[in-house]
Amino acid sequence: MDLLVVDDEETLRSVVSQVLSADGFKVAEAASGEEALEAFREQAHPLVITDIRMGGISGIQLLTEIKEQSPDTQVVIMTSHASLDSAITCLRAGAYDYLIKPFESLDLISAVAGRAAEKARLVAQNRDLLAQLKKANEELQAANDVLKEIAVRDGLTALHNHRHFQEALAAEVARAKRYQSQCSVIFLDVDNFKIYNDTHGHPQGDRLLRTLAEILTSQLRCTDLAARYGGEEFVVMLPETAKEAALKIAEMLRQRVEAHDFAGGATQPLGRVTISLGVACFPEDGDDPAAILEYADQGLYKAKHGGKNRVVGYP
Repeated sequence: MDLLVVDDEETLRSVVSQVLSADGFKVAEAASGEEALEAFREQAHPLVITDIRMGGISGIQLLTEIKEQSPDTQVVIMTSHASLDSAITCLRAGAYDYLIKPFESLDLISAVAGRAAEKARLVAQNRDLLAQLKKANEELQAANDVLKEIAVRDGLTALHNHRHFQEALAAEVARAKRYQSQCSVIFLDVDNFKIYNDTHGHPQGDRLLRTLAEILTSQLRCTDLAARYGGEEFVVMLPETAKEAALKIAEMLRQRVEAHDFAGGATQPLGRVTISLGVACFPEDGDDPAAILEYADQGLYKAKHGGKNRVVGYP
């Protein structure tokens, strides 16, 4: 372990350095507090042994400066019996321990330095463990966020899934009831999708559904919610939207899909890939989520049986 010995008395500094070098420490020396601070700025030593009384910066001042730069550094103060009160002050300021001069035994230097070094190692180890734990927690949180997102998304289209839509609609209807506002639902279905799949294959059918999802996402507001309800059926929730506005949005979506050049669209019975849509509104058409969905689905059924590629509002 790197160690810095600070004392303006060369002989004492040399003795302490020799003892600690023999113990296996990599020892650097400084003849003053100023020199020690300069050396410490270049390399933050995990262990510092310093005299308390020196010309210029005292050991107490040096301790304060070191702790500000590197709180984990362990500092041992060397003091005489006459300065014992100052040593206690240093302990309160964050010093690890103190040595009283003259030393009763050189082994005492080794013992105190060894304990301080062990404390420094444990502090560094704890810091590394905390950093690893923090990183692991961040990675776990990121993984959980991904899993939560996957849990509410449709794997094919990346739109929200049926379950999430049901929960979101229930929350929105409850909010609309509380604030006496409106919300609308659009149910939509790809016309003659089975024919498209039979003609072009399921992979091409999947590409059509993904493209349709992209069209929905690009045309809706950030507050709206589009979901894949199942198969070729999609559903859209429009918060704070009256029925008349919802019908206009549904018609806009119908036109966007009809105008899009889907691969193989010309082989469809209507000569294009098209969608049929049903619209229902809370509270005009129903006072709970299940009713709104049911009525939007009824509108879709009427659109399908009325010639397809059209929007029908309930009733």
